[in-house]
Amino acid sequence: MGYLVVLTSVGSEEQANLLADQLVVRRHAGCVNIVKVHRSVYRWQGRVFDDNEFLLIAKTTDEEYPAIEQAIQELSNYDLPEVIAFSVARGEAKYLEWIAAGLDKGANYRDDIEPR
Repeated sequence: MGYLVVLTSVGSEEQANLLADQLVVRRHAGCVNIVKVHRSVYRWQGRVFDDNEFLLIAKTTDEEYPAIEQAIQELSNYDLPEVIAFSVARGEAKYLEWIAAGLDKGANYRDDIEPR
């Protein structure tokens, strides 16, 4: 089984929380980290923008990548959401097993979100 780290950025904390929650609840990601407010400078539709965004770092498997990509496209409010994946070359075996266990669609997990 191959493991991936998937990155995406969004423009608000509300959007970051929604995406992170849904990727985990839908069992597309075992864990999603939210990096609060980072600066993004980019060109879009012929103009240069300088915005504050939230970076999401999702841990998943190769098998779940299509579902993560689809969920991000569905839930993001960006016209063209960032979806970039990196292969995990190495990782602590028990941590990777934990990621895989969180993706098990047949497992009997509670999917309610603990309050923040």
